[in-house]
Amino acid sequence: MTLMQSAQSQADLGVLLARTRADFPILDQQASDGRPLVYLDHAATSQKPRQVLEALQRYYSADNANVHRGAHQLSARATESFEAARSTTADFVGAASATEIVFTRNATEAINLVARTWGDANLREGDEVLLTLMEHHSNLVPWQQLSQRTGCVLRHVGVTETGELDLDDFQAKLSPRTRLMSLVHISNALGCCNPLDVIIPAAHAVGALVLVDACQSLAHKPINVASLDVDFLVGSSHKLCGPTGMGFLWARQSLLEEMPPLLGGGEMIQDVFLDHSTWASLPHKFEAGTPAIGEAVGMGAAIRYLQSIGLDTIQAWEAQLTGHLFERLRGIDGLRILGPTPDQQSGRGALATFLVEGVHANDIAAMLDLSGICIRSGHHCCQPLHRYYNVTGSARASLSFTSTVDEIDRFADELQSVIAFFREHA
Repeated sequence: MTLMQSAQSQADLGVLLARTRADFPILDQQASDGRPLVYLDHAATSQKPRQVLEALQRYYSADNANVHRGAHQLSARATESFEAARSTTADFVGAASATEIVFTRNATEAINLVARTWGDANLREGDEVLLTLMEHHSNLVPWQQLSQRTGCVLRHVGVTETGELDLDDFQAKLSPRTRLMSLVHISNALGCCNPLDVIIPAAHAVGALVLVDACQSLAHKPINVASLDVDFLVGSSHKLCGPTGMGFLWARQSLLEEMPPLLGGGEMIQDVFLDHSTWASLPHKFEAGTPAIGEAVGMGAAIRYLQSIGLDTIQAWEAQLTGHLFERLRGIDGLRILGPTPDQQSGRGALATFLVEGVHANDIAAMLDLSGICIRSGHHCCQPLHRYYNVTGSARASLSFTSTVDEIDRFADELQSVIAFFREHA
């Protein structure tokens, strides 16, 4: 590609994705200082386009009813919309069938479901579960609880000096005793993209299954479970421009058929007798009680919205934005970014987690908020990782396809002013 073609491509991406900002009413507001609000906390939760808000409004205004067990027209329409969202989700991740999609409250519940069903049924004392140092608490605590119940051993793969998964350590800790490898695809703290094309075949070679937490990747790049050859994959609606309170587990149908249900009650049964019950077919045996119908409809609308833009397009634009973000942050004295740079890992996530010498991350975030700039501070649900770096917290700016170069520049300029203020008054 020539320089002129590259410039034109960047311009086309910018024009296309700048149009999407009009779909997000929350971004069209002024902060308390009278300037436009800048939202750089997309890794914590995404904002919702009007197409999702309208889908929720339409469902509750016209179709609200319980699903699956009603003969009337409202129930029929609600069921159709609910199951259409399942089919949309299945298509989004390349599932072989919609029956492989189990709706959950969030990705955390999806991981717990695997730990409580597959884990309890299959792991015994001495079996090993391989995790990583960079995992979100949602991919650590359920396995700790499983270890306490079963006696299985948890092992953790470390990170390199550049903040990437240490593949030598992975190979050293992978063994015939490994029954499951559970890891994040893109780290919500380091931003690194873990090489699933290396990890999954290696785990399978020793007979282990692989669970992937795709919360930070699903809205940013194309994901296909068949191409990955993964065994379990979890996602969360609110990271996909969808409502909170909704997530999903994808698993191979053969695994789901063998796994016992987690919760008992209505909806997940086939027949109930006074002394025993039989279970509904997939995926309903895992979905006890009235589900989050509106939230599922909203997630389906959000996925269709992302598909209408194109994940390849989103990934390309966010890569440009991430490069600019790192360029601006590297120019700030005393600032250290955790995780690989875009030069070190081109497929890394669209975020930057950083430390500033002598200034607490919470103070940085609070001061930036006074200027109408929203970033995240704290341990980002990754306390073990922060202990590895010998810090209690960090600051994080995270982008989406709605972010702009101007927003990044304003953030960087304000950040420099905040740092200068604290150093002057130290």
